[in-house]
Amino acid sequence: MSGLEAVEINISECLKIIDFRIDANTYQKDYVLTEKHLSSIPHKRLKDCTTKIQNFGAYSLCNEIVFSDIGHPFLMTQNINHNYIDWSDIRHIDDKSHALLHKSHCVKNQVLITMAGSLGRVAVYDKDFVSSSNQAIAKLSVMEGYEPYYISTFLNTRYGQNQINRFKTITAQPNINMGLISELKIALASERFQKQLAVHFAKIENLLSQSANLYASAESRLLSALGMENFTPSNEPVSIKSFSESFGTSGRLDAEYYQKKFEDVENAVKSGDYSSVLELVSFIDHGKQPPYIDNGKVKVFSQKWIGDKSIDYSFLTAEDEPYTSQEFADANSEYVSRMHDILYYSVGANIGYCHNYFVETPSMAGSFITIIRADKKKVDLIYLGVALNSFIGRMQAEKWKSASAQPYIYPKDIQKFVIPLVAKSVQHKIAIDVQQSFELRRQSEYLLNSAKLAVEMAIEDGEEMAMKWLENRAL
Repeated sequence: MSGLEAVEINISECLKIIDFRIDANTYQKDYVLTEKHLSSIPHKRLKDCTTKIQNFGAYSLCNEIVFSDIGHPFLMTQNINHNYIDWSDIRHIDDKSHALLHKSHCVKNQVLITMAGSLGRVAVYDKDFVSSSNQAIAKLSVMEGYEPYYISTFLNTRYGQNQINRFKTITAQPNINMGLISELKIALASERFQKQLAVHFAKIENLLSQSANLYASAESRLLSALGMENFTPSNEPVSIKSFSESFGTSGRLDAEYYQKKFEDVENAVKSGDYSSVLELVSFIDHGKQPPYIDNGKVKVFSQKWIGDKSIDYSFLTAEDEPYTSQEFADANSEYVSRMHDILYYSVGANIGYCHNYFVETPSMAGSFITIIRADKKKVDLIYLGVALNSFIGRMQAEKWKSASAQPYIYPKDIQKFVIPLVAKSVQHKIAIDVQQSFELRRQSEYLLNSAKLAVEMAIEDGEEMAMKWLENRAL
């Protein structure tokens, strides 16, 4: 049966799995081959490499969480990526919630695994402070003698991911429980190889830190140029308007639209040189929802890839992300993402997140994304992206979004946003900060991928070859 996508399994093999599986997913050919290979080399199960594996506790505790603007960091599954944690979009909880969720606390050098949602993402918690985390994140306290970065990287390789995907529960939202996580096999590695990997990750963390600082610098330049470094909009919940000043002008009757803070932000922008988005762009429209094609040539871009401070470009190499046809892209060429296009999160919880597209590889944006193509004769392409993603743009998104259960915003409303026009020299400096931030993040992604490939190489070809290869990949 070697040439077929089929596997013959004895019932005795099924009985070895702690929750006894007979479904087809569990016995996919690649998964079975991974299991056989790991069983043939020195390995241990996660439960034998850790002192503790735990998560949030009872799901009913979710009802007791009180979120706040400041407080204790609260990690969600979307903050956990393959071998790094994204701190750019962190929620916070109050003291009482943090104390209640003591089982969810993350401490330095724990390995975190997402158990649902974006299943199977693994990263090392590298902060000196304690955070809480949600119910879908498992926390592994690693035994002495095992390097957390090796455990994390191994679980992010195909050897780890195949095991996680094999044991996931196939439901509306795939998940894996802690009992199955504890049974995952880890290929053993020498202390020397593990230490080299830890040094490699120190470089990655430094690059990510520099990248975050540069993006923060770009935002600071913008606010400084506008004299808005210490700007605080009003907290007054009511703004009294006449009919002609409200519905007669905007067509909106919902009270949220007329909050005083929105007016404060717009007045601050209008106190200097400014323009509407419509006057600064050559194209703005929702993406055309592309058909998914098994053997398609063009990647489909989903708004889930738009983060708080950057786009996650891992979708370009992810095998399980959808493609569409070249014919569809050619027929809708205006809707193919181009270098420096602004991709705008238009529907859902993160409405208003947006960033310039910084790669040459074309992709087709889905219908929940607004494509904004700036006119470079009127504004720096990257500066417009930063302005829209700053609190100035986010506040206007909050104002113009629909007042419904599922927030959304139309291109015709984004066109009305007011954009401050700072000096061209300042726009250029802001653009340089953002471009350098992207380049550092790109370098970190290169090193992250190198680490994963090095672990796979160590398993297949030996550690000496893997260590030499990893040294040659250093930037």
